[in-house]
Amino acid sequence: MYKKIITSAFAIILMIGLLSACSQAGNEKGKKSGSQTVKIGYFPNLTHIATIVALEKDYFKEEFGENVKIETKTVNNGGLFMEAMTTKAIDVGTVGPGPLLNFYVKNPKFHIISGAVNGGAVLVASEGSNIEKLEDLDGKRVAIPVIGSTQDVMLRKALKDVKLNATTNGGTVELFAAAPADTATLFVQKSVDAAATQEPWGNILETQANGKLLLDWDQFAWGKDSTNTVVAARAEFLGNKELVTSYLKAHKKAVAFIQENPEEAQDLVIKHIKDLTGKEINKEETAAAFKRLQVTTDVNEQVIQEMADISKEAEYIPSNNIDGMIDLSFLEGLDK
Repeated sequence: MYKKIITSAFAIILMIGLLSACSQAGNEKGKKSGSQTVKIGYFPNLTHIATIVALEKDYFKEEFGENVKIETKTVNNGGLFMEAMTTKAIDVGTVGPGPLLNFYVKNPKFHIISGAVNGGAVLVASEGSNIEKLEDLDGKRVAIPVIGSTQDVMLRKALKDVKLNATTNGGTVELFAAAPADTATLFVQKSVDAAATQEPWGNILETQANGKLLLDWDQFAWGKDSTNTVVAARAEFLGNKELVTSYLKAHKKAVAFIQENPEEAQDLVIKHIKDLTGKEINKEETAAAFKRLQVTTDVNEQVIQEMADISKEAEYIPSNNIDGMIDLSFLEGLDK
């Protein structure tokens, strides 16, 4: 049974731990003495498609120019991304807003400078859980990627809407942290009753672990306004307007390309991950998952604030004051 669950996409994520960092150098001219280095971070999955496409299409190289060396670092969760940003191993890149605001409240040196993906997350019930509607999560165990993750916050929002709460806050719904790659096995073992997860894992839970879609991407939490991935940057990086502008120009190019060429963009993601891992994502799974997200540069500041409010209620952060965290001035300046 487990061999059926471990698909090519499953194997890809299992290998991410072996890819703690990968680098993409600029051309030889950019390596000369006095050149600058920009360290770009991202997750090798579909919700980071804008970064992947910008790398594959050489948009970053084009915008930064020959005197800037590009280094890339891949991680598999937001906590690791933010830790890398704290140690200056990442200057800029894509991450979920949940981990970013958790770090910002403690150290306000990290900023959202653009949107990247809305949606891309779903709530799926396991076979035999007898969960037919959101209220049925009462007394159940729900898998989330990481405590404090964006999907954790989205789940808490959904629970709050039906007057439920997590056990850690006196409620009846147990939140169980597990890597998305492990969730299918947990479904088969009946170790969890549901999962709040990002794509393509929602699709995999449905098609390979007999999961039942409880809330689709446009229904889960804030629906189509649910911010899954944003562009984040260190405050120090923002001190170099030229580099920030170049990054955002490349990001906007990638977003436009994905919107206009969705199938080709998906192929680039498949190629990119195969180059990293040696494994190939299933094309049909990728296409199905892509329908559950919206690539954008927009940021819904009200949603981000509500995420901070929920994180404070969950006692992940001591304050929900995120004033100054969102800085869209560079993005807005591109159109002037």
